[in-house]
Amino acid sequence: MPRKAALAAWIGSALEYYDFFIYGTAAALVFNKVFFPASSPATGTLLALATFGVGYLARPVGAFVLGHVGDRLGRKKVLVFTLLLMGATTFLVGCLPTYASIGVLAPILLVVLRLLQGLSAAGEQAGANSMSMEHAPPHRRGYYTSFTLSGTQAGQILATAVFLPIAALPQEQLLTWGWRIPFWCSAIVVVVGFVIRRKIDETPVFEQNKSDVAKLPVAVLFRTQWKDVLRVVAAATIASVSTIFTVYALSYAVNTVGLERGPILWVGVLANVAALLAIPFLAGLSDRIGRKPVFIAGCLACAVLIFPYLWSISNGSYPLIFTLGILLFGVAYSGVNGVWPSFYGEMFSAKVRLSGMAIGTQIGFAIAGFAPSVVAAIGSGKDDWLGVAVFTAAVCLLSAGAALTARETHDVPTEELGAAHVRRAKVPASATRGG
Repeated sequence: MPRKAALAAWIGSALEYYDFFIYGTAAALVFNKVFFPASSPATGTLLALATFGVGYLARPVGAFVLGHVGDRLGRKKVLVFTLLLMGATTFLVGCLPTYASIGVLAPILLVVLRLLQGLSAAGEQAGANSMSMEHAPPHRRGYYTSFTLSGTQAGQILATAVFLPIAALPQEQLLTWGWRIPFWCSAIVVVVGFVIRRKIDETPVFEQNKSDVAKLPVAVLFRTQWKDVLRVVAAATIASVSTIFTVYALSYAVNTVGLERGPILWVGVLANVAALLAIPFLAGLSDRIGRKPVFIAGCLACAVLIFPYLWSISNGSYPLIFTLGILLFGVAYSGVNGVWPSFYGEMFSAKVRLSGMAIGTQIGFAIAGFAPSVVAAIGSGKDDWLGVAVFTAAVCLLSAGAALTARETHDVPTEELGAAHVRRAKVPASATRGG
């Protein structure tokens, strides 16, 4: 069952985040011309990146709603709903008329659909993480839970890979019909994902506690574990590294520096391939040495590597761009991505786990979602990369500081997670063998 739950989380997250990230790629490459053509190039790019951030703005709202549903009615119901909503809204983005056709109504509709995408994503990772964590053997919670984030990376690879041939189209074809194709492919995503997720079993932890479910889990959460929610919010802002790497750096390289779209898209593909290998390895390492050392090391490495990565883009050095991009996003950021699903989830008791993870992460992710817009305003010229790097490094240090204040939980028995005073006794592997 742990393997089945991890695989279901991996596949579902890959399909879900394919939808979410093709929007980011389109926002960086074409939306400034399709939905904001009346603005100057710099302003159009800023507005397009802002619509990417809008999806994150809706996520805290979705976290409250879907967190409540998941803790009251079950993890499975949340996972099926989020997939259907994400697929439908993404398909509709591909059907939108452009600014040239209906004027200002086009970007308004785009923002509405992006808000719905954000609502869906709010419950996705918290639901999948709770599902895989509550099925996992206690001594391997980090490893099994990391498959949700490996799926997210796979979704990014698929989203970028789909755009590679699209980006190679002539400009006129790209801006008329080419950009729509990746969004229309979400119809396949919906069918495949629904078949997979409807077969997932509810977690044993939830089934065992059905008779003791809180009527209002959010109220219990903020009464008993509000400090952990704030800690997760601060730590989750590390996702700014992801949004700056996948959206801002892509736009900066193509629209500001003038580099070719194809090679820059390949940087993202290869970095995510490296992440697919690094995430389970680093998550497994956290099962042995602890969540905090791996998470904090990842934050600090990102704070350092963002400087040479953006510098290499400003200088147009493709060998350095590829090398540093893979080290930054494929390796260093994987130290964070591989660990946070278990690290955050272990802070909360089963009664409020989905609410706690969803609300904490989605508020942090909402801040991260606007990071591309913030840094675009900080540095809109070719030589303004240093300010962007300083901003990103500061966020990394904030996340590392938040993690430093947390309890170490990798050796806490599953049934005691989230308690005010836990017994820090490592669970022997023999006690959970066979899982």
